Amino acid sequence: MVERARRGSAASRVFVVVAVAVMALVLLLSGLLVLDAQRAARAEAEEVTHAVSSALAVTPAVVGALDGSAPADLQPFAESVMADASVDFVTIMTPDGIRVTHREREEIGRPYLGTIPARPVAATEEFTGTLGPSIRTITPVIAADGDLVGWVSVGLTVGSIASDIVPRLPGVLAIASAVLAAGFVGAYLAQRTTRQVAGDLPAGTIRDAVSSYESVRTLGEALRAQTHEHGNRMHTAVSLLELGRTREAIEILTETSRQSQALVDQVAARRDGDPTVGALLLGKAAQARERGVEWTADIAADAPRSSLSPVDAVSVVGNLIDNALDAAAAGSAPRWVRVRFTSAGERMLRIDVSDSGDGVPPDLADRVFEHGFSTKPAEAAGRGVGLSLVRSIVEGAGGSVDHASDPTVFTVVLPGRDR
Repeated sequence: MVERARRGSAASRVFVVVAVAVMALVLLLSGLLVLDAQRAARAEAEEVTHAVSSALAVTPAVVGALDGSAPADLQPFAESVMADASVDFVTIMTPDGIRVTHREREEIGRPYLGTIPARPVAATEEFTGTLGPSIRTITPVIAADGDLVGWVSVGLTVGSIASDIVPRLPGVLAIASAVLAAGFVGAYLAQRTTRQVAGDLPAGTIRDAVSSYESVRTLGEALRAQTHEHGNRMHTAVSLLELGRTREAIEILTETSRQSQALVDQVAARRDGDPTVGALLLGKAAQARERGVEWTADIAADAPRSSLSPVDAVSVVGNLIDNALDAAAAGSAPRWVRVRFTSAGERMLRIDVSDSGDGVPPDLADRVFEHGFSTKPAEAAGRGVGLSLVRSIVEGAGGSVDHASDPTVFTVVLPGRDR
């Protein structure tokens, strides 16, 4: 039983997530290192072929043989260069591309397979010839009088270049192994730290604990504001009675009862209303008046009760209202907050919370539901938790949450509770 709890605990999930992320990073890093090794090997091949072909193009034996001033069989010379320079082929040819030398002797006298530049300049390319795909550099051979007397092409096959990468792979493997080991150590430390904080509690239980805390916090603030407001009105009424101003005292008490009763009637009119959310709205109404914000709450009679538990329902609605009150109070007059509960059809509940605040900047609109993100000051309590928790609860219940601007409106759609 304990072992099953450990496997499903938040600490174990942290370990798995970090480990998977590290493995993905290692795979990406290994791929990049291999690609870099291939790029480096290709660059080296281009440098080698260019250097060897350039050197051969000015070698007196090659120039003399092609110029005809010192006729010679260049095949043995080309073969010795291939062996000494570790290149796959050295092809020396006439100005019109007829081979004088070739790795395969039977190809001598046949046309060169590759691009011969229109002007006597060196050029490097990848081309598929008799030896397969290769990186090759062709360089003009210029006689003493400045005439073009031939060409020298030096190349390395793609297979040879690929084989040059193999010696680099142990280094790539060592780097990848080191990163992987460091990542697993980090995953273990993250698991251990999480277990010290949360024990073996499942992730869902931790979220529920956060939701419970948020529910108690927002409901407590709402009830405190309501108690404070009622206390002020009662003290005022008592003072008026002591002064003999009975009519004014009755008006104050009647107005207090009327404002609360209007919302109570909306909650009571629903067949399956949520009394916890109703109590929250009563408290938030007092909190809005306390902060100088005009408050409107409208609950349609046919609005179904959501499938959320009372704790999660208070957490969702409370956080949305708290954000709206903060935004409205910080904005310019008129300051208002409106809350609407309506039916979205097919036993779906829609909750709209709108406010007169400045809204979310367009460049930050996609980040408002990220954990830890907030437009509030850095020292604000609970910074960046509320909307992230709202999304987690709503999506976990099979609902959706979205927001719009002008005015700012946060909309939650939730499945209704089965009767």
